[in-house]
Amino acid sequence: MKSWHRPLLICAGLMCALMFVCLAGSLIDDRTLLGESVWVKPLKFGFAFGLYAGTLAWLLSKLTRGRRVGWWVGCVFAGAATVEVGVITLQAARGTISHFNADQSDPVTLALVPFLTYGVMIILIAQLIIGIMVLIQRTAGPALTRAIRAGLGLATVGMLVPLYWMVTDIHPRTVTDANGARIPMYQGHGIGDPDGHGMPLTNWSVTGGDFRVPHFFGLHGIQVLLVLTAVLAALATRYAWLRDERVRARLVGAAALGYSGLVAVVTWQAARGQSLIHPDAATLAAFAATALVTALITAWTIIAARRAVRQATDAGPRPLIATSV
Repeated sequence: MKSWHRPLLICAGLMCALMFVCLAGSLIDDRTLLGESVWVKPLKFGFAFGLYAGTLAWLLSKLTRGRRVGWWVGCVFAGAATVEVGVITLQAARGTISHFNADQSDPVTLALVPFLTYGVMIILIAQLIIGIMVLIQRTAGPALTRAIRAGLGLATVGMLVPLYWMVTDIHPRTVTDANGARIPMYQGHGIGDPDGHGMPLTNWSVTGGDFRVPHFFGLHGIQVLLVLTAVLAALATRYAWLRDERVRARLVGAAALGYSGLVAVVTWQAARGQSLIHPDAATLAAFAATALVTALITAWTIIAARRAVRQATDAGPRPLIATSV
């Protein structure tokens, strides 16, 4: 890990420490905000940013060109993420709303909201720059490169979805914070159910759509694909048909296609004001179609790889041609 991006590693470490603080806070502090402990939101953000910062710290060490630019962009991402989660945590400790807070009477909120507003844009721009740098160079073997490129693309989509929702469909309303104060808000997480809550831990809406669903799936697609790549590499030591790097790359590509379909379906589902756990027939059909296409591509890749290994085994080694002088 000595070659990993140090500021991003520090950011990931801070997020991990924050998770323990928030867990302790949720146990000893009984205040609630929008139906959940005031410490749940910083806990979730600490987990998400910690995992993603650790992934980027490793990824930037794989760059073969533009390493200095990558290092500085990683520093910007780490700083913006730390400030973003720090503001969320401070507002949680105060028992009030962080995102979408339109309260003009609270000087602390007025001072902190710009950090949340512009911090998101800085994080997104840094993410886009890193994504472009990875796209224009080969950072590893075919399978790992495909996982990284697809994962960064999914993460970018995951960040853009909530931004699009926030600026295109405004739902102002007033809620009560943990201190009993009435707080005006200019937007909400839910679609159809503005406050969007109900599911355990995630607090995603059970009565309407919720843009946090595609945001979560998109943001963490890169970790799913990287784990799959590692598993395929480990299985290649046991199965001959997986030893060809191109076969593993095709399987990763099939998984990336299926995961992209999943993100598209949950985005479409949320946009129609439908809860993740209450899909209608159209949503179930879309999920089924995505799974079927992914399964067919995967099966075709496996069958072709096994056939190629079997044919190579049956052909055997080429006989040596004896020559005489």
